[in-house]
Amino acid sequence: MLHGREEETAAVEELLRRARQGRSGALVLRGEAGIGKSAVLDHAADQATGMRVLRGTGIESEASLPFAGLHLLLNGLTDRIGDLPEPQSAALRAALSLAPARDGDRFLVGAALLTLLAELAEETPLLCVVDDAHWLDHASNEALLFAACRLEAEPIALLFAARDLHAPPFAADGVPELRLSPLAGSAAHALLEENAPDLPRHVREGIVEAAQGNPLALHEFPAAQRAGRQPRGVAPLPPHSRIQQTFADLIDELPPATRTLLLITAAENTGEPDVVLAAARQFGIGLADLEAAEHRRVVRHVDGRLDFRHPMIRSVVYQSATLGEKIAVHTGLAAVFGRRRNICQRAWHLAAASTGPDESVAAALVEAAESDRSLGGHASVAAAYERAGELTPDLEARGTRLLAAARAAREAGQPERVRALVDEAEPCLEDPGSRAECQALRAVLAEEDNRPLEAHRILVDAHDDGMLFRAVETAWAAGDFDAVARTAQHTQDSGVRLLARAAVGLNGAEPDDLADGVAALRELIGTAMPSATVAWWRLLLGDHRAAHDWALTAEREARTRGAVGSLLHVLGVLTRAQLHQGQRYDALAGGMEALRIARDIGQGQAITYVSTVLAHLAAMDGDEQRCADLATEARRPGTGHSYVRAACALGLLDLGLGRHEAAWDRLSSLVDGANRMDALSAVPDLVEAAARLGRRVRAPVERYARWAELVEQPWAQGVAQRCRALLSPDDVAEQRFSAAVELGRRTGGRPFELARSELLYGEWLRRRRRRADARPLLRSAAEEFERLGATPWAERARTELRATGETLRTRDPEPDPLSRLTPQELQVVRLASRGLSNRDIGAQLFLSPRTVGYHLYKAYPKLGVASRRELAGLRT
Repeated sequence: MLHGREEETAAVEELLRRARQGRSGALVLRGEAGIGKSAVLDHAADQATGMRVLRGTGIESEASLPFAGLHLLLNGLTDRIGDLPEPQSAALRAALSLAPARDGDRFLVGAALLTLLAELAEETPLLCVVDDAHWLDHASNEALLFAACRLEAEPIALLFAARDLHAPPFAADGVPELRLSPLAGSAAHALLEENAPDLPRHVREGIVEAAQGNPLALHEFPAAQRAGRQPRGVAPLPPHSRIQQTFADLIDELPPATRTLLLITAAENTGEPDVVLAAARQFGIGLADLEAAEHRRVVRHVDGRLDFRHPMIRSVVYQSATLGEKIAVHTGLAAVFGRRRNICQRAWHLAAASTGPDESVAAALVEAAESDRSLGGHASVAAAYERAGELTPDLEARGTRLLAAARAAREAGQPERVRALVDEAEPCLEDPGSRAECQALRAVLAEEDNRPLEAHRILVDAHDDGMLFRAVETAWAAGDFDAVARTAQHTQDSGVRLLARAAVGLNGAEPDDLADGVAALRELIGTAMPSATVAWWRLLLGDHRAAHDWALTAEREARTRGAVGSLLHVLGVLTRAQLHQGQRYDALAGGMEALRIARDIGQGQAITYVSTVLAHLAAMDGDEQRCADLATEARRPGTGHSYVRAACALGLLDLGLGRHEAAWDRLSSLVDGANRMDALSAVPDLVEAAARLGRRVRAPVERYARWAELVEQPWAQGVAQRCRALLSPDDVAEQRFSAAVELGRRTGGRPFELARSELLYGEWLRRRRRRADARPLLRSAAEEFERLGATPWAERARTELRATGETLRTRDPEPDPLSRLTPQELQVVRLASRGLSNRDIGAQLFLSPRTVGYHLYKAYPKLGVASRRELAGLRT
């Protein structure tokens, strides 16, 4: 019975109940050492009747070994991996050392784990329990949390337990948490009464006071009291310190051979009895020497592994040993693993036995690091190279290895560790290329943290021509075009000079500056390989179709490969192209997915960019709160592309809601700011607000018209004509309005901009009492705005239409069926309509097949269909 844990047991029992009903859930139990987290996990396992239970644990000595935690959790399930989709199967098999590794995305293992758990849960509900999650290796931690955040409609419950103090942090963003508090007095007394009824009442009172509500202390202190080891005079110490002393006293009473065997078990991290005993034989110790520890319940044999009754005992055993004892044990274990050709374990035990620089041990760690790299364990590669650097006698070689550690930490998504490693490596390095790479890593971190000017300064100060292209990009992102020009003056590299010309020209104050900028950008596109950057350049030239075509192909390739990181960059381009093409639902679904991925993997730069796309959609829809929230997210850096685009979205929102003064105030300074190219899309909004307010705005219009002429996109030329029409006298306004509509209707246009041209032309005609001429334009605009979900704009068009005297339909037209779907349902439906199975869809969207089926089940009635075959007939 768990005393005083009614809230905690109720929470885990509710988690199990929901899992049995097909509703996934995850929970992190947090608290100090000995507070009862493991007991709650045991209670959950006991209550999981009718469920498969998978148990894993983090082990301190395994924290540097890639996927060690998954090895334990998936023990006995490796035969199921071959049934996963091929990219996922290959990634998970490599992670578990079952097959050679291939280059791939570090998050693909998490997607594979998600699919595997979901398929196991199809057979019977599943409970996954992970104790001491704070000691999980980084790769296992990342995979488990990736899966946990994507569980939705599966009969799966995930429970983690993590220590609060005196342990590494276990960050589990997005997973609910429950913190275990010390037991109340009544519960503490009840627990002690149950465990130690033989002790006098006054002794039990003293134990309760000393334990301070810590259940482990309440279990251990009575035994210490009986043995005469109850700590006295240590009231200032926290309970876990007293527990450690109790364990230390217990271990001191064991025979020397048993203590050595326990030290071997504590230092060895696989728990395999044959490994422990092989090392013990080198000291003349055998299995019989373990009996004393088993009798005192210090160790136990569980699932074929030797394990300590509590993780704290392992720590006490190791910490209480002398340095000489530790060196001897690690040397023995290194010999055992050497005979087994386990290069990683051998290297780490050699390192643990080292007392100073040793090139042979450092070289063994480098070999281990490269072995870890083949498994995709970037954090483990970083740890091995870092330790190798510490043990390297030669200064330059030490810096090279520490730099390799920083490089791996960058791949592992550990920015603070990268900074520390670079700071340690750079003073050791004399090689110019290596020193330049240190600066490049610092710049990448600054850029990903949305500090482009700092990144630019770092890149320029590196005095390396190879970094100047990126230096121009970061200065452009920050809107510092003087810095762009200065950077180009320091090199003869044609690519750097072209990019600088493009940046300065596109953002120049004069319309004629644009010609040089457009020409330079076109030349860059002509010489560059297709990429997300090139697609973004095409968007700057108004060619959303070319950007869309590249991004659509790249998206399918990334999904097929399971490349989460690559997919994020592709979705940034694709969603903006879809926004321009009027594919509102696609842009919304892709944007929400990208935002979720970016938050999961901590990509701040991607979060801000995708937020601008979603903010624009919210502005079109007139959703003020959502637009403001997304714009705040995007403007967090305080400068750069996303900051300006977010402000543009807010200006569009003001305009759509009829707040013309607010739109003017927001946009008038923006279009004349440093990032004129990013603000170019706001020029038509500023012109419309100015027309409503009776104000004149010339320079931005001429600049927009010049850009439209240069990029040769009919839709852009049509918008330029609309802007000029709004500022023109009647004798020329109609010709320009007519041209705006005609150009906007050509193939490859932007539907939202066309509808706005039709609306403004229709309004202009109605005010001149030409109602019959206005009606077709206003009707077309209203229908297009409705299709795009641009609610305030549709209402404005309908109001104008009513003013022409047109009789409204007796009932509103049927809305687009796709508008009824959530973004996730829309993505699932689109893939299902192409004939993909739930399993294939899950692999592409990083969802479980069951969650895919759940979304289809909800989507069918919204679409008025009953089967997958009917989906193909929908307009998708």
